Amino acid sequence: MSYNRIEDLEVYMLAEDLSNEIWDITTKWDFFAKDTVGKQICRAADSISANIAEGYRRFHFKENKNFCYYSRGSILETKSFLRKMRHRGLVSEEIYAQLFNKLETIHIKLNDYLKYIGKGYYCTKS
Repeated sequence: MSYNRIEDLEVYMLAEDLSNEIWDITTKWDFFAKDTVGKQICRAADSISANIAEGYRRFHFKENKNFCYYSRGSILETKSFLRKMRHRGLVSEEIYAQLFNKLETIHIKLNDYLKYIGKGYYCTKS
């Protein structure tokens, strides 16, 4: 496996797509919902891919792993806000299930990526 560009990393692209999908949902809410849950879930979801990007191709794989751990925390934070969205009637059960399943997939793929870089197979600087 070789990842020469961040866009070649599937987990990164899935996280980018998810954060854009959440943005599209929250921008349609009323002011109060946007100002409370909306801003926070957007920040959390954006942070998933942002931390993957920040750690990508660091000189030491340990730095990359640390940023991936931050990203994993953002996944859990996003799940928490997603549950709040469902409970508060801001998304349907169907949308909730779709987003939650996407988060689960990202979580699994991020763990796989962490295993990959932890074995030292990580790409070298070019």
